[in-house]
Amino acid sequence: MRQLVSLIVLFTAFQAPIGHAERWLVLGDSISAGYGFELEQGWVNLLRERLKENGEHEVINASISGETTGGALARLPNLLSQKPADWIIIELGGNDGLRGYPINSIRDNLNNMIELAQAEGTKVILVSMQIPPNYGPRYTRQFRAVYDQLNETHELIQVEIFLETVATDPELMQSDGIHPKAEAQSELLRNIWPAIETALLLPEERAGE
Repeated sequence: MRQLVSLIVLFTAFQAPIGHAERWLVLGDSISAGYGFELEQGWVNLLRERLKENGEHEVINASISGETTGGALARLPNLLSQKPADWIIIELGGNDGLRGYPINSIRDNLNNMIELAQAEGTKVILVSMQIPPNYGPRYTRQFRAVYDQLNETHELIQVEIFLETVATDPELMQSDGIHPKAEAQSELLRNIWPAIETALLLPEERAGE
């Protein structure tokens, strides 16, 4: 009997998935909300499927088409209180930039979201966004710098290239030139996956930071 129990324990250990179960909250705009195609085709659902290879991870998609940093900041406290998350992926700022919102407001809203999340023990992955160059070199440069500044301040996991490899390929973009097609979603996941991999490899003792 003792031998049988030992074999069961050994078999169970062998079958255990790599990593540990974590809850991921994705807070984004139309890029993460599946604009123009079925939500199941989006990169967030592809992430959900990919994470199954690393344990029983839960992925909550709280993204809304048209969302701004201000709107997401207003929603975040309730989201975190409903279901505390181990990780939050912030994919926001694009709509603010397209509407020409002040750079300081964008930075402050993102900064407040990061601080709110970290105060709850939630670790942050920040996705750097981009806007078309026709907004002028100064505004475009300042917009992109927001993400680098926040990463430097908070020492986050940053996704530096997310849309760039898709936005430059007309075959992967919808007719509006802003939203990626369903065919582009695997590329978006490929761009964000190194950050997810880094998160999965972080020592568990950092979970409370």
